[in-house]
Amino acid sequence: MIVKLSRIIKYGFSSFLRNGWLSASTISIMILALVVFEGLILFNVVAKGAVTSLQEKIDISVYFKSNISEDSILNIKKSLESLIEVKSVQYVSRDEALVNFKEAHSADAVIVQTLEQLDENPLLASINIKAQDPRHYSTIAEYLDKPVFKDLIEKVTYAQNHTVIDRLISLVDTIKNSGAILTIFLSFLAVTITFNTIRLAIFSNSEQIGIMRLVGASNNFIRGPFVIEGIIYGIIAAIISFFVLIPVIGFVSPYITKFIPEIDMRVYFGDNAIRIFLYQLIFGTVLGTLSSVVAIRRYLHK
Repeated sequence: MIVKLSRIIKYGFSSFLRNGWLSASTISIMILALVVFEGLILFNVVAKGAVTSLQEKIDISVYFKSNISEDSILNIKKSLESLIEVKSVQYVSRDEALVNFKEAHSADAVIVQTLEQLDENPLLASINIKAQDPRHYSTIAEYLDKPVFKDLIEKVTYAQNHTVIDRLISLVDTIKNSGAILTIFLSFLAVTITFNTIRLAIFSNSEQIGIMRLVGASNNFIRGPFVIEGIIYGIIAAIISFFVLIPVIGFVSPYITKFIPEIDMRVYFGDNAIRIFLYQLIFGTVLGTLSSVVAIRRYLHK
């Protein structure tokens, strides 16, 4: 068995080297397939980051009447935090609201002067609520609409943010659905092109396969060298496509960060380089192996 395996590996390498230009073209196609695969991974990272970024930019605020005690507000905050739909709740006291307002309008002399002339803080205490999912804001708003809160709450901003939240939900769904469709389509395209290229490479050796069948070689012995050849294609294509990705990441990263500040593709790639390379290696070898196995079947069943 060891002798047979060593021969299969030897014939696989020999076939790879003998078919120089054909091997190079097959590897080139597989590199394109693996670059598409890498692109899908990075697209999903960017899409997920974009969705998270959009979700973080929206919340609803609850403003309380000026005569409500801080303890009452904190009790409402605690009750909201117990809801599974709520991601976080931030309390902003009247004093904090005034400080934040002054900092935000420090360049406007009229507003600063007006605030200094007031005897009482005109701002209300509030809590800012972020939901686990944009669809949960309606549930949170319904919870705050209970009669028990009527005498405590001055205003809830859900009504004025309702249109923005609905658009956000639609945009998030579009990004997720588009990503899924694009992933399926490009994956199918990459596998189909690679399979046909390897099938062409095997077709060029059809005469050799016929001779091996005439001399009584088993199907496994005939199939083996082509499987080894497919694995070689996959490994080489994975290595090259990985190094092709490095300058591409460096080039596109600043543009992505400009639109989505929370995402730095260079940092992501640096932290996940080994994992991405392993994905490439696994995908490349599996793609090369399966394509070879499927392509050789027609010659083994004649």
